[in-house]
Amino acid sequence: MQVESQQERAEQKLKRYFPPQQAEVLAEVITDAYNSLVKTSDFNELKAIVAQLAQAQQRTEQRMEELAQAQQRTEQHMNMLAMRMDELAQEMKLFARGLTQVRADLGGLSRSVGYALENEAYRMLPAFLLRQHNLQVIDRLVRTEIAGEEINIFGKARRNDQELLIVGETKLQLDERRSNRQEENETLAQLARKVAVVRRSHPGLEIVPLIITHFARPSFVRRAAERGVIVVQSFEW
Repeated sequence: MQVESQQERAEQKLKRYFPPQQAEVLAEVITDAYNSLVKTSDFNELKAIVAQLAQAQQRTEQRMEELAQAQQRTEQHMNMLAMRMDELAQEMKLFARGLTQVRADLGGLSRSVGYALENEAYRMLPAFLLRQHNLQVIDRLVRTEIAGEEINIFGKARRNDQELLIVGETKLQLDERRSNRQEENETLAQLARKVAVVRRSHPGLEIVPLIITHFARPSFVRRAAERGVIVVQSFEW
């Protein structure tokens, strides 16, 4: 065996200086000591490796603990964010309800003001039309519905012994600085649609289209006149 050969070689060398029996004992002691030394070195190295592994394990556990804490904080933040999102959703619902109510109130107010303008027009238009456009209203101006289309101002008039129909649309304000050209075009298109409905139901009668408003920009008044539409502003009557 390898160990025996080492011991024998040591014994042969020791016999040069010691008696054979002493050389044999010394060789055995030296061989055992060497073997023990190797085992101790291996053990120490193993202990060092185990210590390193333990430290690595400790660092891993510490990192895992940090990750677990970070995960817990993340979950807490997510829960808080979810709660805040729910609160915002509730606030948005309340805001939407409030906005709907405001729109309803404004719509009701707008209709009330619009009706007030129409009611004033029923009283003031006859004299104004006679004075400014030689149109004599021969029947009471009314709000009516023809073929499913609401007509804000409707009535009969006469000009130079010719009977005509008045078809009017009310608009609170036509100001290009506050409303765009599209809205004005829509107002003219809406009036044209109502005129067409009345013309189909009253063929053969000339129709005088009107737009009654509190204020209209001069540019709109000119564009309306080019289409044969009379624009009447409330301050004029």
